[in-house]
Amino acid sequence: MTREYGHYINGALIAGTSGRFSDIYNPATGEIQAKVALATIDELNAAVDAAAKAQPAWAATNPQRRARVMMKFGALINEHMDELAELVSMEHGKTLPDARGDVQRGLEVVEVCMGAPHLLKGEFTDNGGPGIDLYSMRQPLGVVAGIAPFNFPAMIPLWEMAPALVCGNAMILKPSERVPSTSFRLAELLKEAGLPDGVLQVVNGDKETVDAILDNDTIQAIGFVGSTPIAQYIYGRAASNGKRAQCFGGAKNHMIIMPDADLDKAADALIGAGFGAAGERCMAVSVAVPVGQKTADALTEKLVARIEKLKVGSYTQGEDIDYGPVITSAAKSRILGLIDSGVEQGATLVVDGRDFSLEGFENGFFVGPCLFDDVTADMTIYKEEIFGPVLCQVRAESYEDALKLVMDNAYGNGTAIYTADGDTARDFAHRVNVGMVGINFPIPVPLSYFTFGGWKKSSFGDLNQYGPDAFRFYTKTKTVTARWFSGIKEGGEFNFKAMD
Repeated sequence: MTREYGHYINGALIAGTSGRFSDIYNPATGEIQAKVALATIDELNAAVDAAAKAQPAWAATNPQRRARVMMKFGALINEHMDELAELVSMEHGKTLPDARGDVQRGLEVVEVCMGAPHLLKGEFTDNGGPGIDLYSMRQPLGVVAGIAPFNFPAMIPLWEMAPALVCGNAMILKPSERVPSTSFRLAELLKEAGLPDGVLQVVNGDKETVDAILDNDTIQAIGFVGSTPIAQYIYGRAASNGKRAQCFGGAKNHMIIMPDADLDKAADALIGAGFGAAGERCMAVSVAVPVGQKTADALTEKLVARIEKLKVGSYTQGEDIDYGPVITSAAKSRILGLIDSGVEQGATLVVDGRDFSLEGFENGFFVGPCLFDDVTADMTIYKEEIFGPVLCQVRAESYEDALKLVMDNAYGNGTAIYTADGDTARDFAHRVNVGMVGINFPIPVPLSYFTFGGWKKSSFGDLNQYGPDAFRFYTKTKTVTARWFSGIKEGGEFNFKAMD
């Protein structure tokens, strides 16, 4: 019997009332394994109202106690790591090691949020004027919302919810309707960690629900990760309604391979960064840019040898699977259509994975690994984010040509360079107009005490995700100018009182 999910409201799982459902597939088999109810506007607004009632008491809880909830939450995530990873794999299709990484990178943000008392401190100037002190304080916004994508069912909900909650906000989390189970389980663990009921509400939905979030007057800020067109839409509508928004979109991440690079290390990096998670990462390296024909020929040879050894399969087949299926049949069809367009437009399909079929999983959404060479900047496979296991190689004659290719691209999420020359690496890091840069490092996702964010059409909004920027985004600054005319109060208190 197909399971049905509703929402997580006021600390409990409830059924939806809309009568509208979205199918949750097992990507490895192509079978519907569950259905999730899509919220009505009234359900969304009721969840927001309940969150608004719960938020003031949570905001009044001192930062140390909110941080202790994060400490307990982090311990529970560790305790349930394998369970959470299996939920990710079951609905997304990731391998179990990759799913554990998904959970782990979210957990690392929770760990930074354990330091909230320090990160929420304001500033103080003594005697800024005659007898005048100035100080600032960071205060929560109220009710905020997070809209998460399908490709990281644990990491991105944790990126959104942990900073928002520890800052004293209540949150409406709308996970992708394709992968809701991990968010439900995280919400249950947060309750077990001590989060009061109502402070986190998990509401499933589609565009109707998203528009209701954007138009709800109580919601003050929105965090979003998804495609660039939707990111731009959400940012624009949120801004027009007077809300803060941090919206992260698509990517076309390039790796430049210089003639002096260690080509074995570069090829290994490209295989992991290009084909891991079936290419369904916004930080996947989808474009290799070898400099010089000799470099390109040697790199191609090394890539082909590695691609031919890749193991594609279901997470249930063991921990040595390299990557699994893509998320839906529609995603598979789109990827195959883009591969066809690359062939039609003159690129050389060196490795063709279009006919890949896995015995016992013939109806799964698998796409075999593909490698294109001789790709040019005017081809559709170069201009569009493929979001699948397809690596495109664009040959560059010089370093300047390669750098220009990256800088002229519409996206600016991540980029990397492989080289043995420090001057080249330093020049690249300083000049390239991309938000996250790797030097001999393929996927430069910063650690959680820095911040994550792209440039150009990969990001809309002024502040990045997690790290110090998240605490700025989920709080507003109040500045106080104070002068006191009274004298010194007599008497003293000699007992030490512990902080509540």
